[in-house]
Amino acid sequence: MTQFDNVSVIQAGNTYFDGKVNSRTVLFADGTKKTLGFMQPGEYQFGTAQRELMEIIAGDLLVRLPGEDSWAKVSSGGQFEVPADSQFSVRVETVTDYCCSYLTD
Repeated sequence: MTQFDNVSVIQAGNTYFDGKVNSRTVLFADGTKKTLGFMQPGEYQFGTAQRELMEIIAGDLLVRLPGEDSWAKVSSGGQFEVPADSQFSVRVETVTDYCCSYLTD
């Protein structure tokens, strides 16, 4: 999907890691939520409350998911899922544009 129709966008942005990771929150009529953002090159660790689906729109990164010792490469068009109540790390190789969907079971 390249466009979201009939949504609300939270005006205030989400800024992390001294401005190197930024996103905006998009709310859907059915109660679901996504964030659209970008990450500058660097290494970052995130915590999750909900299960998340990260879709990489453009760019390249390595991800280390919970319980994994190795890094997996994810590039434009790729995605990965993160379990709820966990932490994951990314090594962003190029400026990366992403969409994060907060999943409900």
